[in-house]
Amino acid sequence: MAAVLAPSILSADFARLGADVKETEAGGAALIHVDVMDGHFVPNITIGSGVTKALRKVTDLPLDCHLMISEPDRHVDDFIAAGADMISVHVEAATHLHRTVHRIRDGGVKAGVVLNPSTPLSALDEILGDVDFVLLMSVNPGFGGQKLIPSVLQKARALRQRLDLEAPDVRLEIDGGVTVDNVTEVAACGIDMIVTGSAVFGSGDIRGTTERMVRQLAELAERERTC
Repeated sequence: MAAVLAPSILSADFARLGADVKETEAGGAALIHVDVMDGHFVPNITIGSGVTKALRKVTDLPLDCHLMISEPDRHVDDFIAAGADMISVHVEAATHLHRTVHRIRDGGVKAGVVLNPSTPLSALDEILGDVDFVLLMSVNPGFGGQKLIPSVLQKARALRQRLDLEAPDVRLEIDGGVTVDNVTEVAACGIDMIVTGSAVFGSGDIRGTTERMVRQLAELAERERTC
């Protein structure tokens, strides 16, 4: 099955956010990625649950809310109420990770955990059986437009092997530095969901770039299927 594309609104034009999201939807995006930053866990400040609630009114695509925030327990319920379909929290930020994950799932939302580039896969040892997906950061979180850290691709391949053996129902997501030039290489690591931001929203042709990347992912899946 082809990896799916999840455009991140971090790089969208917030003056026309609904229209930009519709362009990605028309281009074949499967998810809308919502990067939430608090200025504490990461340097930048972005959006809260209010924007998620507004997005819920303009798209039927699943909303994938990535909480780059300290004390995520304080805000999980707000994002559930706002209409999030997926919520991920950083293992580096959640003091009581098991409780946080189950709070998300108890709200009827898919729960994920996120690893920063320097966080080892061993951080998943006690939580992997409790999550719906794992998100690997391929940049250091906090800002859009960064270059992908190449070593994370080996990390992704190793995690793909582990998931196939231990948790085949857990999906693998990657976020950071994915462009039209490397999306195929990234997907070939066994990724299920690919987040991309500035490559789409900064391209000058949101729909066309989304279509191009979705087509690249479909072509890779077809090649792998026929090998």
